Amino acid sequence: MEKTLIILKPDCMEKRLAGAVLDRFQKAGFDIVAAKLMQLNAELLREHYAHIADKPFFPALAEFMGSRPVLVVVLRGEGVIAKVRELLGPTDSTKAPKGTIRGDYGTDVSVNICHASDSPESAAAEIQRFFRAEEVFA
Repeated sequence: MEKTLIILKPDCMEKRLAGAVLDRFQKAGFDIVAAKLMQLNAELLREHYAHIADKPFFPALAEFMGSRPVLVVVLRGEGVIAKVRELLGPTDSTKAPKGTIRGDYGTDVSVNICHASDSPESAAAEIQRFFRAEEVFA
């Protein structure tokens, strides 16, 4: 069984959409095997976004992601990485079709409700970054 990490971003939490987003994932057949509410600090954000930390938009993204607590979740299921990304829609919410999570609830490319791992390798690294092994129940 495959696992993926999702982060319900500050806009999702502010709009009180965490339950609605998790409901879509569960209705798709995925199990929640870890979850925690946490405030993302600058060090963790630099590590998580190391691949874009040198981009001009990174400071605004880091400020947004650290602006309020987020819900970090591990989902498990067959093909969960690709299916979650399909349910979310494109990263840019303005290009996401209605019926996708970002198309229904997102605002733009950063304020887009949810982060999701994009590969088995990034999922493994991200899960390890946010959870100790004993916190993941799968």
